[in-house]
Amino acid sequence: MHAIHRILVAIKDPRAKSLHTVAKAAQLARALNASLRIFHGINEPIYLDMAGFTPPVDLLERERREICKQQLERIAARLRRLGITVSTAVEWDFPAYEAILRGARDFNADLIVAECHATHHRAPWLLRFTDWELLRTSAMPVLLVKNKRPYRRPRVLAAVDPSHAFAKPAKLDGEILRCGATVANALGGALHVVYAFDPLPLQLIPDTPTAPAVFAQIEATTIARAKTALDRTLRVLKVPPDRRHVIGRHPIDAIADAAAQTASSIVVMGAISRSGLKRVFIGNTAEKLLDHLPCDVLVVKPPHFRSPVGRARRGAQVLAAPVVSPVL
Repeated sequence: MHAIHRILVAIKDPRAKSLHTVAKAAQLARALNASLRIFHGINEPIYLDMAGFTPPVDLLERERREICKQQLERIAARLRRLGITVSTAVEWDFPAYEAILRGARDFNADLIVAECHATHHRAPWLLRFTDWELLRTSAMPVLLVKNKRPYRRPRVLAAVDPSHAFAKPAKLDGEILRCGATVANALGGALHVVYAFDPLPLQLIPDTPTAPAVFAQIEATTIARAKTALDRTLRVLKVPPDRRHVIGRHPIDAIADAAAQTASSIVVMGAISRSGLKRVFIGNTAEKLLDHLPCDVLVVKPPHFRSPVGRARRGAQVLAAPVVSPVL
C-alpha cells in the first residue's frame, strides 16, 4: 500500500440530495492532503426509435454528458471552498464496476470510494453485483461506504491472518495493516487488529477418546501460539495490547464481533480473487462479511494482483426501442 495521493469517488446519481459517500471521500482527501476526483459512469442504454424520431446518438451522448458534468461541478464547487483539490469526470461506459475501474486508472487513483450498491446479498455466488465485481477486480483499495455517519476519530479494525489458514498470501497482511494505519492516523482515529483462528485444529486432536483436560490444554496452546503469531506480525507497528483482538472463531463471526465490540467505523480486510468454480464454492470472507457489517469496509489486494478489466471503454449501449403495436 503506497501513500494515498489521489482518491476517486464514484457516485451513482449526481442528482441525489444526500451524497454521504462524497462527504466521506472529502474527509479522507482533506486528512491525507490528497486530490479528489468525482466520477460518474453513465451506463443506461440509449434507445433508438426505429421510426427515425430519435436524435443522433452522438448528440444524445454529448447532452447527457454535459448535464451530468454540470451536476458534478456543482458538487465539486462546494468542496473546493473547503480547500480540497477536486476534479470531475463523466464517461459513457458499462458495466458500472468496469466504468469505475477505468475512471480510477485514468486518474491514477490510489483509492476508490464507492457507495455500497446493495446491502443484502443472500447468494454470494451471484457475483454480478457492482459491489462484488468491484471488490473482485480492483487492484487498488476500495472503500465501500455503508452508512451516512461521518468519521469522527474513527476506530479502524484491520483483519489479519498470520497463519494464512484461509489461503491469504503472507504479504497481504502487511498491505492490510499499512492501509488501516494510514487511514486511522490521517483521521485521528485508532487502529485495532483482529486475528481469527481455529482454537482446536484437527491435526492436534488425538484420534482416540480424550479427557476434557486435554482439549483445554490444546486450546490454551493454540491461543498462546495465535498471540505469538499476531505479535510477530505487529512487530513493526505500535498497536497497544488492548487493541489486539485474538478470537478463536471463524473469521466471519470473529471480525463481526470485534467490529461491534470496538464500535469500528471501518473494517479493513484482504480479498483474493479466485477464478472459475473455486470462486463459487470457496467464496471470499470479504464478500460474505459485507452483509454482516454495518460499518464501512475497506478491501485491499496483494501487491502482485492485476485487474482483469480491460482499459478500452465500451461507450454507450445503443439499443432498438421496442415496437408497440397500435390497439385496434
